[in-house]
Amino acid sequence: MVREKISVSTRTLQWKCVESRTDSKCLYYGRFILSPLMKGQADTIGIAMRRALLGEIEGTCITRAKSEKIPHEYSTIVGIQESVHEIFMNLKEIVLRSNLYGTCEASICVRGPRCVTAQDIILPPYVEIVDNTQYIASLTEPIDLCIGLQLERNRGYRIKEPNNFQDGSYPIDALFMPVRNVNHSIHAYGNGSEKHEILFLEIWTNGSLTPKEALYEASRNLIDLFIPFLHAEEENLHLEDNQDKVSLPLFTFHNRLTELKKNKKKRALKYIFIDQFEFPPRIYNCLKKSNIHTLLDLLNKSQEDLIQMESFRMEDVKKILDILEKHFAIDLQKKKR
Repeated sequence: MVREKISVSTRTLQWKCVESRTDSKCLYYGRFILSPLMKGQADTIGIAMRRALLGEIEGTCITRAKSEKIPHEYSTIVGIQESVHEIFMNLKEIVLRSNLYGTCEASICVRGPRCVTAQDIILPPYVEIVDNTQYIASLTEPIDLCIGLQLERNRGYRIKEPNNFQDGSYPIDALFMPVRNVNHSIHAYGNGSEKHEILFLEIWTNGSLTPKEALYEASRNLIDLFIPFLHAEEENLHLEDNQDKVSLPLFTFHNRLTELKKNKKKRALKYIFIDQFEFPPRIYNCLKKSNIHTLLDLLNKSQEDLIQMESFRMEDVKKILDILEKHFAIDLQKKKR
């Protein structure tokens, strides 16, 4: 355990790790302070950081399992002590560390009788197991157990959908959140107008990253979310001197977008998100699934590109064209240049 004496500076904003410990391979703890803050600022930062730590950091999980010997998720197999459902629950608890982008494959192939643990999972080189001793199943007879696994890196929590089977594989609930819990507390000091606050942050992680790494990544992700607002002034129309008291909405689309496109100011287009359009849910989901998040992403696609997208139809392209024409009087490319 590491402890440091807390010292507060009233001149510059500082942060410090005042306690750090490893409770187990899958449980790290860290305690941090940020000070000095003005009254109310500690609560603002604490709430935002807690949400970012729990919801904005990516983790790697086992999301699907497949085996020829599994007739059903709730079945039992002769020679295996656990039911298939219990094996899936144990796979759900495996903690992985990786720099994976998207999904990849892994597998288990062992022969009993023996105890099967996380160490028996065959992984790609860019994925590693935090605790190799995590239990999976017990084989009580000389049988083979071969399971194909799908790994995915994402964020948040995903509950498996009923009947969501692909090629005989079964979905597994995924807890992508590497941060298990976050607490924040505030200590106030000083009197009157000189009153200040100290923010205390307690962070517990699953061992795939340290609390300090989690704090850094959450801070970076939180800053990235606010970057578009830093360019809000650049995106708004320039007002004449005698109109400087007129307030405009944050995003001014009509005509301005056409002007931006002609001037090739693509920097502005990437801050206009497809969430702000009136796309039907199915079209919106298809675009998101194809990593089309902004108007710039969409304008870089041709009609042929869109039609080739999964579950996309010609009438969907026409709907997009109608919406773009309605708002901006622009069109998509017919073909790639």
